[in-house]
Amino acid sequence: MRDFAAIDFETANHERSSVCSVGVVIVRDAVIVDTFYSLIQPEPNYYNYWCSQVHGLCCADTDSAPVFPFVWAQIEPLIEGLPLVAHNCRFDESCLRAAFRTYQMDYPDYEFHDTLTAARRLMPELENHQLHTVAAACGYDLRNHHHALADAEACAWIAREIL
Repeated sequence: MRDFAAIDFETANHERSSVCSVGVVIVRDAVIVDTFYSLIQPEPNYYNYWCSQVHGLCCADTDSAPVFPFVWAQIEPLIEGLPLVAHNCRFDESCLRAAFRTYQMDYPDYEFHDTLTAARRLMPELENHQLHTVAAACGYDLRNHHHALADAEACAWIAREIL
C-alpha cells in the first residue's frame, strides 16, 4: 500500500463518541506528505481517570477546542479518496462512526485497514502486538505513545513496512 491516511483517536471516557484528539498522517507514493493534529471537545464532555492516565488530556485541554464536525471538515479534504489505516482499526473506526452518529453526520463508509491484524499474521514471533512493540520491530522509535499524531505516525510507518 503506497497511498493511505493513517489515523488515531484518543477518547475522554469509555464512550466511543468522546474523541478528544485526532492525528492523521497522509502517505502518498510511500512518503509522508502531510500531517494533521487537533484536540477535540469530546461528547459527552467529561474525562474519566483511566483515559486521562493513558493520554494525559483533561477538560482544561479541550474545553475551548472545536467540536468534532469542525475538526472533521479540515480532515475530510486531506483523506479524500484514500483508504484509512489504524492500529486496531476496530477501535478507531468505531470512534469515527460514533462521532458521526452523535453529530448526525452521514458516514461515507471509509475503507479501513488494520496494522494490528497484519502484524499478528506477519510477525507471530513478537511478544505482543501493541503499537509500540510492532513499531519498534519495524524500525520506528515511538517516543510519545498515546499522543494521537505520534501514534498515527507509528501506524503509517508500520503500514509502509507490512501492508
